[in-house]
Amino acid sequence: MNGPRRAFSIRLATPADAATIVAHRRAMFQDMGITDRAALDAMDERFAEWLTGSLARGEYRGWFLTDAASAVVAGAGLWLQDNPATPRDQSPRRGYVMNVYTCSDYRRQGLARRLMDALLDWCRDQGIRTVVLHSSDAARTLYESIGFHQTDEMRMLLSPK
Repeated sequence: MNGPRRAFSIRLATPADAATIVAHRRAMFQDMGITDRAALDAMDERFAEWLTGSLARGEYRGWFLTDAASAVVAGAGLWLQDNPATPRDQSPRRGYVMNVYTCSDYRRQGLARRLMDALLDWCRDQGIRTVVLHSSDAARTLYESIGFHQTDEMRMLLSPK
C-alpha cells in the first residue's frame, strides 16, 4: 500500500472477541475458494461453540492487530495441545497456529508477520518448542520465511458409514 505508514497495536483476544475470530476464520476459508454457504455456516456454528470453551479454558489464545481507531484489522490464533514426548521435543504442549487472517485493505504490510512474531515469542516464553500450522498457498512463502518447513504428515478424511 502506498502512502503514509499506519500505526498498529497488538492486543490479546478475549472471550468477547469470539465473533470476530469466527468471522476471520470464515473469510480465510472463503479466500481459499471455499464457497459452500451451508458448509461455512455449519463450520461457524461448531467452531463458535469450540472456540468459546477453548478460550474460557485457556486452550486457545488469540492476537489481534488494531489500527489507530482500535478496529481489528488482522488476527492469529494458537491452539495449545497436549504433546506426548518425542525424541526431539519432550515439552508437554505444542502450538497449532490457526485463523491467521488480515482484512483485504491491510494486506502486504507485514501485519501477519508481526502477529506471527508475537505468537512465536509467546510460545518461546512458555517453553513450547513445537509449533505447527497448515498453510494456504498464498501464505506459504511467509511461513517458510519465518522458519516453518514441510513435514511428512499424511492425512485421511473418513466418510461416515
